[in-house]
This record gives sequence, C-alpha cells and structure tokens, in this order.
Amino acid sequence: MPIPVLQEMPPAGQECAPDASFSDDAVTRAQRLLDANINPRTGLATDYLNHFNEAIMLLEMIPDIPECFEDFLDWQPMSYREHFAASGFKAKELAISAYDSSDPALRTEFDNITLTMTSILTTVGDAMRQVRHTETRTVLAEQATGWVKPLVALAGGLINGGSSNADDVDQIMNR
Repeated sequence: MPIPVLQEMPPAGQECAPDASFSDDAVTRAQRLLDANINPRTGLATDYLNHFNEAIMLLEMIPDIPECFEDFLDWQPMSYREHFAASGFKAKELAISAYDSSDPALRTEFDNITLTMTSILTTVGDAMRQVRHTETRTVLAEQATGWVKPLVALAGGLINGGSSNADDVDQIMNR
C-alpha cells in the first residue's frame, strides 16, 4: 500500500491534474519533502524541535555553570512558522507549506504539545528572573528539563508518524 503523501492544492481557479500527472506530482512532492528532511506523511520537520532542544541544553548547563541562566533568559518562543521563516533552513517555504497542508488533527495535537513546552519554558524564565538564589534556579532548570524533554520526544513521535495522546502529556506534567 503506498504511503499517503501531502498534496499541494492547485492554485485558485484551476482544477486538479489528471490522475497520472497527479501521481507524478505527488511522487515529486514526496521526494522534495524527503530531500528537505520533512516527513511526507505528516508534513512536519524535526528541525523545529531544535528550537526547544536549545533551551533544554541551556537549562542542563545551569547546575554546573549557574551564569548560563542568563543565556536561557535570552531564549524566545517561536511558532513553527516563525521558526522556519527566521531560520537558515534551505527549504523553509516548503516546510511552512507542508505544515499548513498537514492533517489538521495532527497539527492541532502537535501544536498543543509545542505550546505546552513553550508555556513551561517561558514560565520558568519568568520565575528565574524573579529569584535571586542559584540553588532555586538550579531546581527550576532541572524541573523544566524533566518536563520538556519527554514532550520533545512526544512531538518527535508525531513528526515521524507516531501518535500521542492527552494522557501522555498529563503523565509527564504530573511528575
């Protein structure tokens, strides 16, 4: 059975191409997505997770190098579209287009996970701005890492065609 592939919609006012051409277009698009490291089944790219992995890396450094908290505070939240628009990713337009064409239910689930990660990271950043003790920042960094790392794994599973569910997110957040 062939793998389902995201299809580009024809420009407004044009009809879909005949089946043979449509299949060729689908194969070409799938290859373009694969070449760009975008999953052709989901329309999502793992490159976006680098945005969160950067924050995790900075948080993990805080226990050993406490002044790294300042670097973590420079981390700014970005949506999927914002990340690719601002990135040096070669196929950024394709990544955004594929995301926009992805299954709405999958995209919603993915966005909910990434919004949860963003919320955790921004809340921890706000808390770190308020506290004055290195030990408190260390505890915040360790807790945030413990929550965000599994969510990155869940998001990666969705990108790669797996699934998640609300119970997984709830279980992670209740640690």
